[in-house]
Amino acid sequence: MTTLSLDQRRGRQRLLRDLTARDPRHMIARGLLIGDTVAGISFALGLAGGVAAIATGGRVWTWLLLALAAGIARGSLATLSQRIGSDLAADAKIALRTRVTAAAINQSVGGARTSGELACTIVDEVEAVDGHIARFAPIRTAATLSPLIVLAAVALASPVSALILIGTLAPLIAALILAGGAAAERSRQQFGALARLSGLFSDRLRALPLLLAYRATDRERVRLGQAADEVAVRTMGVLRVAFLSAGALEFFAALSVALVAVYAGFNVLGLLPFTPPEQLDLFRAFLVLALAPEFYLPFRRLASAYHDKQAAETAADRLLALEADAEPVRPLEVHSAPALAFDQVSLRHGSADADAVSALSFHVEPGETVALLGASGSGKSSLLGALVGTVPVREGTIRIDGRALESGLAVAGSAAWAGQAPLLVPGTIADNIALACPCSPREAVADAAEAAGLAELLRCRAQGLDSLLDGRGSGLSGGERRRIGLARALLSEAPLLLLDEPTAHLDAEAEAGLTTAILHACRGRTAIIATHSETLAAQADRIIRLERRYEAA
Repeated sequence: MTTLSLDQRRGRQRLLRDLTARDPRHMIARGLLIGDTVAGISFALGLAGGVAAIATGGRVWTWLLLALAAGIARGSLATLSQRIGSDLAADAKIALRTRVTAAAINQSVGGARTSGELACTIVDEVEAVDGHIARFAPIRTAATLSPLIVLAAVALASPVSALILIGTLAPLIAALILAGGAAAERSRQQFGALARLSGLFSDRLRALPLLLAYRATDRERVRLGQAADEVAVRTMGVLRVAFLSAGALEFFAALSVALVAVYAGFNVLGLLPFTPPEQLDLFRAFLVLALAPEFYLPFRRLASAYHDKQAAETAADRLLALEADAEPVRPLEVHSAPALAFDQVSLRHGSADADAVSALSFHVEPGETVALLGASGSGKSSLLGALVGTVPVREGTIRIDGRALESGLAVAGSAAWAGQAPLLVPGTIADNIALACPCSPREAVADAAEAAGLAELLRCRAQGLDSLLDGRGSGLSGGERRRIGLARALLSEAPLLLLDEPTAHLDAEAEAGLTTAILHACRGRTAIIATHSETLAAQADRIIRLERRYEAA
């Protein structure tokens, strides 16, 4: 069983409270529910007065009008409270999702969470706070004050009936506390299982073409089925506890109403086996009988929304854990082609046993183009990743214009990146190029496309830059994808250019054409090109060979 520390519980409560603390609407929603209780008492008065008037031949219509007005008021107040709560929850989720997205983007390098799990956190787990804000928080306040208001009204009519209600309340609260503790643990287990399933499904969906190519779909189908079965088992555990708490509530509520009904009825008829401290008339007897269910109504509402509380608290724990793992990133602004220095730098990926790069030192002058040449696995891509913060530096120091690139500093905002598998998004070719600078004018996008060597591709497509692409870039060759990445780099005008295997798997003719575009992109910038191509490396100002020993040529 998971035990949370006091600080963790306080942090969770603070997160949920701060989502609505400054918004006056949450107080309005709570006040409306308390007003609903007052209207409920008025409805009971109308019914009791109507029954007594019928028995005594009094004016029935006055009491019926009171009951009708109270009934309309109850429906209006409850509906308005739900609507305000829903609006409040929608605004709170937007603010929380923005906050959590920032934390997801700033996750520590080599973090354990997959992209699918992060997506589940941003979408599903933020959504889990909806019920807490929209329903549970207003109901919780009403469940504290409304029973006291009803109890006071009952005590005015029949103190003995009020004592009966109090007597059945204590065991009910004990049962709800026990069920609530069990529900909290099962809710945490369910959320964990759901996050694993969502992350697994998202990651496998993204890798579907690879799974089909290697005929691994049956194996992954079994894994998804096992994860789905775990979610089903956890969900049933949550439902069992929810049914248990609902059953306990209904039992004690029915017991309370039955005891009040027996007492009030026998009191009016004079059939009690003892002398009561009070003598009820029909009006008072019917009033306490009508108010007995009203006493338990806030608890029923609270029980129906209690799962929302457990889901929100579990989600809050996970969201706070995500934020705790985030590393605040401060941009390292570079306004002109920078000088770079690697001083005894060692890089290691996650839990790897060996360094990807060990004790490497070299310098790059401002505006210089340097090629990192070496076979696959020699650490070329890792060095580029260290510059943009995706690969942790185990030892040594990286300096940009003499300033150490420490943890929390990021140069990504001042760097243009073009790799062998550029990111493509559903949209036009122009949209994909403009990812580097969304506000760029159309002419600038067209010039970048032409400079990157995309003229032939655009001529072959009737819509030119407006030709649509899907997220996988269907219909584009490897060289065309890389040219789109280069066009982005040209458009961004960032002073630092990082190229990762830009000519990999291209024939000699395609490599020669792409090399021209690469050299054009390097002009006026400090550029580092990771490549295993001797032809491309020969075009650089300097070559650094990554082998068993790091040698500059």
